[in-house]
Amino acid sequence: MTATTAPDRAGAVEATEIPGLLVVRLGVHGDRRGWFKENWQRAKMVAEGFPDFEPVQNNVSFNTQTGVTRGVHAEPWDKYVTVASGRVFGAWVDLRPGETFGRCVTLELGPDRGVFVPRGVGNAFQTLEDSTAYSYLVNDHWSAAARASYTFLNLADETVAIDWPIPLERAELSEADRHHPRLADVRPMPPRPVLVTGAGGQLGRALVEALPGAVAVGRDRLDLADPVSVAAFDFSSFGTIVNAAAYTQVDAAETSEGRRQAWATNVTGVAALVDAARRHRARLVHVSSDYVFDGTRRLHPEDEPFSPLGVYGQTKAAGDALVATLPRHHLLRTSWVVGEGRNFVTTMAGLADRGVSPSVVDDQHGRLTFTGELVRALVHLLATDAPTGTYNVSNAGPTRTWADIAREVFALRGRDPGDVTPVSTEAYGAGKQLAPRPRHSTLDLSRLEATGFVPEDAAEALRRYLTG
Repeated sequence: MTATTAPDRAGAVEATEIPGLLVVRLGVHGDRRGWFKENWQRAKMVAEGFPDFEPVQNNVSFNTQTGVTRGVHAEPWDKYVTVASGRVFGAWVDLRPGETFGRCVTLELGPDRGVFVPRGVGNAFQTLEDSTAYSYLVNDHWSAAARASYTFLNLADETVAIDWPIPLERAELSEADRHHPRLADVRPMPPRPVLVTGAGGQLGRALVEALPGAVAVGRDRLDLADPVSVAAFDFSSFGTIVNAAAYTQVDAAETSEGRRQAWATNVTGVAALVDAARRHRARLVHVSSDYVFDGTRRLHPEDEPFSPLGVYGQTKAAGDALVATLPRHHLLRTSWVVGEGRNFVTTMAGLADRGVSPSVVDDQHGRLTFTGELVRALVHLLATDAPTGTYNVSNAGPTRTWADIAREVFALRGRDPGDVTPVSTEAYGAGKQLAPRPRHSTLDLSRLEATGFVPEDAAEALRRYLTG
């Protein structure tokens, strides 16, 4: 058990030995009439490092006498506890799985201190004065169903050994609090699970393998293009939504029916996910495309203004703008994706194996992104709690053209790379109904690398993909 002190500057926020448990000093201004304080001031406190936790309910526990003791209760939401009048001895115990499970922090609270309690950390207090009013803001609405997911710890647990100022045998406790389990019998409160949409696609399949605890759904359970399907889906239990569902038929999107489908999935469906993430305080991870750019720049940073050439790129840009309105989001912009199933690499490998000598476009430039690399970057950003925003993701290495990559595939298959004939986009598209494509798709990876992620070279990933 660790006692902590509050910061000594009004507004200052201080971490404790329990991750995410924070103490804030509140400025109390008084005279002979009484006192005044700003109990929750979002702009100032967030600027000091307090979480922007979006409270929706305020509760007050009024305690008539000294020695009233409540807890230890870990609840499925974040909360911010303060004292409106009187004083309490507060105790917090980490009841989340991990190395800090069972760690305890104690602190005496009066009107001049507040504590942010993250989801899964048990909260308890004992009043030190009569007529103590204990207040807490929470970021979800209480319900009987929610209470069923609380995690409880006995106030007298010998392992945690909270040093109550008033011994529990002389304190005022509820019968329920007297009979909660000891730490050895407590089942830790698990984190909110991850939801993966679009589980049937090549990216979705890779995510399912990398996130074994995730709940993966395909179009049969959640069809982003169908508002009825989205409205019927229960998002409430998920802490992170990873959207791997998208309409990606670039050429078909230029048709009347394809245009409707692209907008329905990539914009209307994404808007529904943004709304669900906002209502349920979930992080949204969304995958975007280099097609939001016109390709006139040779290297695309994350903050380049949108300039899509075709319908597919227009819908992805609109979806990106929606996702960016969320306080907690990671938008992964990628290019030239290769995964399981039919794709450019497998097509070229098949042609090489059958003795075909293809003509391949040689004036579109970029880097391959293997789904394993995209998933590895996604998992890294979540694990490191990287700052919100957009991250370019692709494999590393020099920029190539599609013809360059085709020649590499042919060489790996034992064919002469010279059997690949380079052609211009215009020559390749003659007589075909093709959507416009960016000439330059290479993404600047420096922001991703600044988080500690080291992208794998595309040539090495291609070699492994084809040779195992």
